[in-house]
Amino acid sequence: MTTTAHLPDAGSYVEMTASDEQAARVRVVHAEGAGLTLSAPQAAVPPVGTPVTLRWSAAPRGRYALPCAVVGIAENRVELQASGTAEIEQQRLFVRGGGGERIIMRRPGWEDAHGWIRDISEHSMRAHFEGTNVVAGEELQLWIQLGSEIVDISAVAARVAMLPQQVPPGPMSVEIVAIFATDESQARVIRRYVMRQQLLSRTRA
Repeated sequence: MTTTAHLPDAGSYVEMTASDEQAARVRVVHAEGAGLTLSAPQAAVPPVGTPVTLRWSAAPRGRYALPCAVVGIAENRVELQASGTAEIEQQRLFVRGGGGERIIMRRPGWEDAHGWIRDISEHSMRAHFEGTNVVAGEELQLWIQLGSEIVDISAVAARVAMLPQQVPPGPMSVEIVAIFATDESQARVIRRYVMRQQLLSRTRA
């Protein structure tokens, strides 16, 4: 199977994500074979060589996810080359939610690091910790409290950003994006919690 049958249509809008950064909404200018040309906001244009993922609707099953590499840039135009085939992500795998949940990070030889979650899905989470050092690629054990339930899961740090606290001056805050594979019982706990948080958010709105 080639990527040709699963490229987004020219003129359509898709999400472009580099690593686990916030997705940018971009327009498909041209799509043919394994190559795509996108029109993107200037601030969202990634450097040449950056691996990115494009996502667009595959309703009602979920959405397509296509891995690509940036091969050229001209102002706000981004040239991509597909580096794989478009796979369907089931809706439940990319639903994110929550924020503020307690999390403990455990690593051999280090004291437990306490933090809080910004958002979580069934395959990744973004969290903040204070006064600890982590490097991308490091293996972690995460203890996450989701309401009245707890998930204890092995993960890998995919991205680490050091965020010094400015006002008032305080310890270094570390933002970590971690990825993990869940078994069905863990996925069910996360899914149930995220859906509950989304329902509460809609109710408050």
